[in-house]
Amino acid sequence: METEFIFNRTDVVKDIHLCYESENVSCLMVITPSTIRVLLYLFLGSLSVLTMCGNLLIIISIIYFKQLHTPANYLILSLAVADLLVGALVLPFSIAVSVSSCWHLADLICKIGRSLDVSLSTSSILNLCFISIDRYYAVCQPLRYRNKINSHAAVIMIVVCWGVSILLGIGLIIIGLNEGKCEGRCFAFHIPISSITACIFSFYLPAIIMLSIYLKIFLVAQRQARSIQNTNCQGIKSGASVSKMERKATKTLAIVMGAFLICWTPFFTGNTLNPLINYLIPISVIETFTLLGWSNSVLNPFVYAFFYSWFRVAFRMIISGKIFQGRFANSKLF
Repeated sequence: METEFIFNRTDVVKDIHLCYESENVSCLMVITPSTIRVLLYLFLGSLSVLTMCGNLLIIISIIYFKQLHTPANYLILSLAVADLLVGALVLPFSIAVSVSSCWHLADLICKIGRSLDVSLSTSSILNLCFISIDRYYAVCQPLRYRNKINSHAAVIMIVVCWGVSILLGIGLIIIGLNEGKCEGRCFAFHIPISSITACIFSFYLPAIIMLSIYLKIFLVAQRQARSIQNTNCQGIKSGASVSKMERKATKTLAIVMGAFLICWTPFFTGNTLNPLINYLIPISVIETFTLLGWSNSVLNPFVYAFFYSWFRVAFRMIISGKIFQGRFANSKLF
């Protein structure tokens, strides 16, 4: 979200020109070595392709196999769509911005690109939050799960997720971009109050909810495991089984929360602190944090789907082309 790929450090800058030579208000154009630019294009291009391919496999699997038409998988489908659009729209836009430090297209295109960046990244995070709510009911209140998390509830959560994300993106367009004191640049949203507010709704609030829910899930799973151990006659075997269950639960929760926090915490922390310290954080640091945040869209398919046995079966059928034979939609996946 919200960054400009302009490597303006003195160790890579070769020459500086104005974006518009005839205007006194023109921004500076920073020219970087071709090697740095090629590596940047390759990295962003590869990230975009991996994001689209991984999430496209999720989308095809859930849509094609009727056995996967469940409320929980609808939420995963919504997450995959958001991450797919990040790879298809946000990353190519960033590649276009990184071609040079100057922006020669219409200002409206710049605003739309930045707005999509905010909206889609926020949608991805909010989908993760709603998935954690689904897991809470599945683990902590299994008897109420089918009544609480049905198709109707899943649709409501998806609508709320995308509605909030789109409104946030549109709101930032209405507020406008920080034009700065020069022309010819596609600036990120740079308004202190709105930037901090967006960080709260896009990250901090969902992160607190997710941490609380997954902590509750882990504690309940441990309690259930101990209960099984105490009521099972085969104590040694049960103890080993319980220990394995606890390790698996710990590993799963660590992967889910670890991937999310590692990818997004640096970016949102930097964007929250930057207005408060008069934007002293170097652009290159913010750029690195942004790339790390986007990488969560690549990891999500692995974290939320590749670990499921049904996806591995669906994946093999898609790769082998069996789904084109038209008789595997009802195949047994698990």
